[in-house]
Amino acid sequence: MKSTLDTNRPIYLQIKESIEDDILNGRLKPEDQIPSNSQLVSYYKINPVTVLKGINLLVDEGIIYKKRGLGMFVSAHAPEKLKKHFLQSFFQEQIEPLIALAKPLGFTLKEIHEMIDSGWKGEKND
Repeated sequence: MKSTLDTNRPIYLQIKESIEDDILNGRLKPEDQIPSNSQLVSYYKINPVTVLKGINLLVDEGIIYKKRGLGMFVSAHAPEKLKKHFLQSFFQEQIEPLIALAKPLGFTLKEIHEMIDSGWKGEKND
C-alpha cells in the first residue's frame, strides 16, 4: 500500500491503483486477501464510502472478488488482466503519440528502436 495519498487526485482511484500496484509487483498474489475496508479506512483516515468506491471498481473489473464472511481476495487471473490493461494503456498513451511525432519528422523504425535500446540501457542519445 502507498504510505500517503495525493490530495490532487481522487482518493478512490488511488486506493484502486495502490491495490493494482501491489498485485502487479507481487506483493499481493492470486488468492491473497487484500486489506479490509476498515483497515484501509483506518490506515488512510478516509471515509469508508471512498474505500468502497475504489474496491468496487476492482470487483467490477474482475480483479478482486468477495468470499462471503471472509473478505476480498485477488482473482486468479488478476495479474494477467492488469498487465493486459496496462499494455493497452501504454500503447495508446505512449506509443501512438511517439509514432505520430516520429513519422512526420522522418525517423525510421530502426532509428526509433536504436533510441529505445539506448534509453533502456541507460545510455544518453547524442
